[in-house]
Amino acid sequence: MTAIKPVRREQDARGETPRPTREAAEEAVRTLLRWAGDDPCREGLLDTPNRVVRAYEEFFAGYDEDPAEMLSRTFEETDGYDEMVLLRDVRFESHCEHHMVPIIGTAHVAYLPGTRVVGISKLARVVELYAKRLQIQERMTAQIAEAIESVLKPRGVAVILSAQHQCMTTRGIKKQGVSMITTRMLGAFRTDRALRGEFLSLAGQSGDTAG
Repeated sequence: MTAIKPVRREQDARGETPRPTREAAEEAVRTLLRWAGDDPCREGLLDTPNRVVRAYEEFFAGYDEDPAEMLSRTFEETDGYDEMVLLRDVRFESHCEHHMVPIIGTAHVAYLPGTRVVGISKLARVVELYAKRLQIQERMTAQIAEAIESVLKPRGVAVILSAQHQCMTTRGIKKQGVSMITTRMLGAFRTDRALRGEFLSLAGQSGDTAG
């Protein structure tokens, strides 16, 4: 199962390399500006390194957060509710780990409660947490589903991501309007075809899949 612990920002994912200083990060931006053919000392670019580093702090804030802690506050007083809980059309913005350009899309997240439910904002925040890391869509889909399964212990979890990748639309093959869809079905959503079909229908999808 995919680990759901946060990655410490002052270290890499393996905890081995000290995180560069802010000054080093800004100097790296100046290097890229020079490599692109511009002058980082000209007036319009003087504050660009600082702006880029601040933007990166926002783009990649998910490395600081712990999904288990985020999902830990749950509710048991559900009056016996045991049907699907679905959060649709959660918009996210992530970045491709291969080219560091945006991945923009929507997530549909559902779970079948066991004994506990969680506030719906927490489901959206889990999507946001994993989006705010360098990603490939396949891994992000699995991480969201497995974090929910690990903490809530539901009877099933289902996740669909649909996104456009700017590494494909703005460079390389440059194909506009192309979306990539990935799914992750766990527990009852994988084994119960009728339940899976209900989820796909409510999420606005067609067909039958068990990602």
